[in-house]
Amino acid sequence: MTKKTIVLFAMMAATACFNQAKACTGITLKAADGACIPARTIEWGGSDLKSRYVVVPRGYAQTSYAPGGQKSAMAFTAKYGYVGLAVEQEEFVAEGLNEAGLSAGLFYFPQYGKYEAFDEAVRTTSIADLQLVAWVLGSCKTVDDVKQAVGSVHVVAVDPRASTAHWRFTDASGRQAILEITDGKAHFFESKLGVLTNSPGYEWQLTNLNNYVNLLPGTAPQNRLGELSLMSFGAGSGFLGLPGDVTPPSRFVRAAFYQASTPRAATATEAVRQCFQILNNFDIPIGIETARGEQHADLPSATQWTSATDIMNGRIYYRTMRNSAIRCIDLKAIDFGKVKYQTAPLDDVDEQPIVMVKVKNK
Repeated sequence: MTKKTIVLFAMMAATACFNQAKACTGITLKAADGACIPARTIEWGGSDLKSRYVVVPRGYAQTSYAPGGQKSAMAFTAKYGYVGLAVEQEEFVAEGLNEAGLSAGLFYFPQYGKYEAFDEAVRTTSIADLQLVAWVLGSCKTVDDVKQAVGSVHVVAVDPRASTAHWRFTDASGRQAILEITDGKAHFFESKLGVLTNSPGYEWQLTNLNNYVNLLPGTAPQNRLGELSLMSFGAGSGFLGLPGDVTPPSRFVRAAFYQASTPRAATATEAVRQCFQILNNFDIPIGIETARGEQHADLPSATQWTSATDIMNGRIYYRTMRNSAIRCIDLKAIDFGKVKYQTAPLDDVDEQPIVMVKVKNK
């Protein structure tokens, strides 16, 4: 077993532990200039995901992992160049954007997803779930392309102990779809809302929003309880009862209401900033997901990075748990026919920079 295979299975075994935060929160904003901005967080409270960005040129060839940890399943070559944000290994792209304007992202979906079992007879058309985003970004232009492509392959787990995933795809038209694989079958859901978290399934999350029909932005109106007059203590009481915990259903509800109540930005760049501001509310601090008596990871946050993707202008933005400065990769500045494959850590230094303010004495 190679060193890389050992790393793969160490990561897979870690993701099988349900007592650590595995929380992803996705929103989607649309700006007045026509831009569509899917944004998301990625959490893992067990260890540093060693996240990296990858720049993948057209024509770059890869091979999928198969159960057992060897790269011996489906081979695929990128028709479109793309930029991805990868976790643990550079092959495992969790979020990305390609030059054709397709955004794709992987979200944890524990206990509810179920892939088909690996079949040696279809090895060459089988792809590991953690490599699905990379394959789709290199192969597809639209949501319809994704649906057709997924129907031609077998998505499998490399290690059955690991959490299953579901996926979000957004194309240049602003159309968005969610892919969930249950009982070995792929199901696509058109996403009008633009929000995604984790388990339970997407349709259940939409139904659960009905439990919060009483919520409204702003301040709740004055009311009477018998002879008693009731009024708000302050602004924002219309959202009183909005769930504040970090469970996936609560984050879905909170993300949906925050997204719906934010003013529409005039430009893509303004909408990107709004996305980061909204997603600040979903940062998970280390400690709250760790049971009493257990040792928590030596990390500043379980929210390891947050990204926002400007599909119209071909830009992917990110910030990390160790550096809250927003950084940007401009795909339109990359010649995907000439650029070489490259990868680098999201952070140059694993520590939040602090800028000293110089105060004038006179």
